[in-house]
Parts: sequence; C-alpha cells; structure tokens
Amino acid sequence: MKTLNVDVKNVLQTVTGEQIQALNPEAALAIEKLEKGTGEGSDFLGWVNLPEELTDDLLTDIEATATRLRDLCDIVVAVGIGGSYLGAKAVIEALSDSFAALRTDEKRKTRVVFAGQNIGEDYLNELQDLLKDKKFGIIVISKSGTTTEPAIAFRLLKEQLESQIGKAEASKRIVAITDARRGALRQLATEEGYKTFVIADNVGGRFSVLTPVGLLPIAVAGYDIRALVEGARVMEHATEEANDLNPSVVYAATRNALYRAGKKIEILVNYNPKLHFFGEWWKQLYGESEGKDGKGIFPASVDFSTDLHSMGQWIQDGERTIFETVISVENAEKTTVIPTDAANLDGLNYLAGKRVDEVNKMAELGTRIAHVDGGVPNIRITIPALNARSLGELIYFFEKACGISGYMLGVNPFNQPGVEAYKRNMFALLEKPGYEAESAAIREKIG
Repeated sequence: MKTLNVDVKNVLQTVTGEQIQALNPEAALAIEKLEKGTGEGSDFLGWVNLPEELTDDLLTDIEATATRLRDLCDIVVAVGIGGSYLGAKAVIEALSDSFAALRTDEKRKTRVVFAGQNIGEDYLNELQDLLKDKKFGIIVISKSGTTTEPAIAFRLLKEQLESQIGKAEASKRIVAITDARRGALRQLATEEGYKTFVIADNVGGRFSVLTPVGLLPIAVAGYDIRALVEGARVMEHATEEANDLNPSVVYAATRNALYRAGKKIEILVNYNPKLHFFGEWWKQLYGESEGKDGKGIFPASVDFSTDLHSMGQWIQDGERTIFETVISVENAEKTTVIPTDAANLDGLNYLAGKRVDEVNKMAELGTRIAHVDGGVPNIRITIPALNARSLGELIYFFEKACGISGYMLGVNPFNQPGVEAYKRNMFALLEKPGYEAESAAIREKIG
C-alpha cells in the first residue's frame, strides 16, 4: 500500500544535499529527545506514541458516543479554540462533500459546526438563530473550562439548549472533553452528569487531534477514526529511527537547512480546496511550536490554483526569503471529464476528454517549475489519496517533524509563553477581578 513520500530535489538550487545531510546528527539528537523525553518540554510528549497506545476500548467508546449524538442531534456544536478546534475542522473539511451544508437528501449526515474559536458577536448570534427549534448537542473542549472564547460560547449554547429541551435532556446531549480531575468544566460535568473524555496532561492542544479532542467531532461527522489512527500508526513506526528513510527527518532537516540559508517564510501549498483548513491546522502547529526566542520560520498557507491569481505574483517575483512545501494528492476521489463544445468559443477543446484532475496536476507541475526557476525552493509531500488513512499519516508526519525541527532550531517546541500576553491585556481592559493593577496600568498607557 502506498504511503506518504517527501521529495526535496527542488531545493537543491538553494541548499545542497550535503548541507541537508550535515544536519542529520542534529535530527538524530532531536529524535532521541522525543523518544526518551530528555529535551525541553518533555512533560508534553504524550503524542509521540499516542497512535500505538490508543486502545480499542477508547475508540469504541468514542464511536458509541458519536452514534448517540447523531441519533439525538441534527447538528452538534464543537466548542473549542486553537488545537481544540483546528484538527477536527481540518479533517472534517478534508473528508466532507464540499456542498454538504446544502444537501437535503436522506444521506445527509449530522452536521458538525464550530463555536468558541472566535468572539464574533454576529457569528454567535447567527449560530444561535440557526439552532432555534433544531435538535442540537454540544461537545465542549477545554482543559480548564475558563478559556475566554470557548467559555463564552458554551455559556450561551448551554443556556439555549437547556431552555429548548430542559436541563435533564440537555445533559444527555452535552459531552465535555476536559481535565481528568480539576477545573471548572470538570466540576460542571460531574455536577450535571455529562459524558466526559479526558484531555491528557502530557498532550498539548496543537498535538491533540488524535485524542478525543479531535476524534469525537470527526466520528460525529461520520468519518472513520480507526482508519485515521491506522494511518498515524504507520507513520509513527516510519519515523522512529533517525535515518534517510524517515520522512519527518528529511522534511525537518531540509526546512532547517533552508532557514539557515535565509529562507525565513514557509508557504504550505495545496491544490485541493478541501485542504484549506489543514493549512490552518499546520500553521498553528509550526507557528506556536517554533516562533519563540526571536527564532522560527514564519508559516503561511495558500490554496492553488485559486491563490495563484492573488498571491502568485509575489511568490514568483517578490523577496526571495520564501520556500514552498506542496501537498500533492495523487488520486482524486471522483471523476469529471471535460466535454467537447462544437463552437469552442472558450478555446478549450484541446482539453476535451481529459479529467479535471489531469489539468490540475499540470497546473501543479507548471507552477512548481516556474517557482523553482524563480528562486523559490520546493519541498513536495505526496499522499496517495485524500482519505482518512492518508490524513492520519500526514498529521503524524507533520507532528513528528515539528518536534524534530523545533529541537534543531534550539527552542522548546511544546510551550507557548507568548500566547499569554494578549490575554493579560484583554483581562485588564475588561477589568477582570484580580487584574486591578494591570487595568490601571493599561488605561494609563492607552490614554
């Protein structure tokens, strides 16, 4: 069975194979830190062996809970932010019918929608309006239960659900994914009798998609979480050893060689619109893991060929501080053939009889050649198809490479001290109890 492949030959105009190989000892040391827990942030390495350690009992419990929510609900709202949102969103969007929201046939699945990932008043108001008189449930994901964005959303939605169907019935439609023992959400879940799953202490949010945080919403949406986990298991074993066959080592070493050669921005490119939110998940994974201590490659993402008509000019001819990592999907799931037109006014008869995916592949190849010729190194990551198994491989591949790359960069890949700065300012501006001194100071600062 085909698996993920990494091709770095289109970076060799910028860095040599010898320069990449020279970083292998650093990559080997990074893998040792990950596998043995000897590096900074070792308290957050639960994801490293997670795919293999996921038990059949846990997966069965997640599947049974998902089935119960689907039986009770037409819509399930997953409430979370950051890693408690992006992983599930990425997988669901990648596997979904692009127009599922408009389907009205009997095959339509329970819809999973998201809240708590923003503080948009219009967004929340429109969501609540949608849910009026609807059979809906809630998956609330928060270790503490007090993170501002999801806490606001959950308060609003919990009140609405209880007012529509009563408190007792609402408790059957709320699932809490939270800390095992402590925190506001754990206390509420115990008091109200919610079904719960645990966020492990040793798995950070951005590495949590293969825990119940990601697996439950994905299962509720109707997708095969066992295939997702199996793909991750394959990649876990493929990335254990520090050698040239380890795709995560190849990727991590190459991107660090490019960084040291002055390429400070990495653009993740897809040619399948269903991968848009995968790019969003990837940006958090790498941005939050590596952007610290004045270091780190800036992660950006684009959807081609769409963004070739907006960002293409800058990528082709702008400042040469960038490189691209292209996710290439070998086989489309559906078949659409371009027809012949007698008038041929659009001049497209030369494409008649070709599959749309063939045209897309030539756009990908042509763009890659143009960008490399224009001084933009390209890493190409190929997956055989856009299915649950391949996504599981891709997720774990990027997670493992992120840990390796962060240690090679010389940072702790598993903390995020900078994230707290905006929170302190926000709490001070909102005059949260306990922030009186900060409130006075920030009011003076802004005049």
